[in-house]
Amino acid sequence: MVVCSPMGSLTLIVGILGNIISILVFLSPVGTFKKVVKKKSTENFKAYPYICTLLSTSLWTFYGILKPGGLLVATVNAAGAFLQAIYVILFLIYAPKDTKVKISKLAGILNIGCLGLVIAIILLAFHGSIRLTIIGFLCAGLTLGMYASPLSVMRTVIKTKSVEYMPFFLSFFLLLNAGVWSAYAVLVKDLFIGVPNAIGFVLGSAQLILYMIYYSKSGSTKSAEEMEEEGSTHLVGGDLEMGEYNNEKETKERSLHKGRSLPKTSVSRQLSLQKIVKTHSLSPYELTVIDCL
Repeated sequence: MVVCSPMGSLTLIVGILGNIISILVFLSPVGTFKKVVKKKSTENFKAYPYICTLLSTSLWTFYGILKPGGLLVATVNAAGAFLQAIYVILFLIYAPKDTKVKISKLAGILNIGCLGLVIAIILLAFHGSIRLTIIGFLCAGLTLGMYASPLSVMRTVIKTKSVEYMPFFLSFFLLLNAGVWSAYAVLVKDLFIGVPNAIGFVLGSAQLILYMIYYSKSGSTKSAEEMEEEGSTHLVGGDLEMGEYNNEKETKERSLHKGRSLPKTSVSRQLSLQKIVKTHSLSPYELTVIDCL
């Protein structure tokens, strides 16, 4: 009968939780790629995080295979490598031609050339625990690259003052993933897992802080722009109304000037008017008033 210690049970629980969160991390770009497929364009989304993550998950799968008791590490990273490969393929399909060439070269060099070379050298040139040490250092470095790769997107966010191209759920689940795997590394005393994930936790926190800052600024900027547009519309409308008012005023003034510049009534017309007035039995005072008008 095998009795699991409380520490062993906790390690298993944290490891399973880490697997679940890691799968969520790997699935978080699905919404982004739905948008890419729908628009048939990668727009300003970057392929580098997915290429780096593909290499990282591939090597972590190899690390989990070599490490005794590393089944949880191997299985989750194998699933991650499969998903990252799909994302890179979608980038190759929908990216612009010049970007497509760069992505193809980078993916070929890192995910085929480097990966194959590393596995071959470790299996052929090294033996025993030294294999795990070498692959552990490589995996730790690549995990740092995975967590640091969104820094290029962070530069875009700061430059454009918009979080449009920083997927929130990817940053959020990367933060959770780094936290859980840091805890797992403490329990199993694995520095290769612990150090990069602890740094990743710090970087993930920075990404979320940046997201919150520029998300609110994007909203306020948008509101300010809308208010400015509305203000411009009111100004234009006011100018048009003022113009119409001025035109009406000018028309009235012209009509008034025309009335004043009309030739004086001739004597015969005045006599005719007097006859008409007399016919209607008007008094001399009323006749004077009409004349003045």
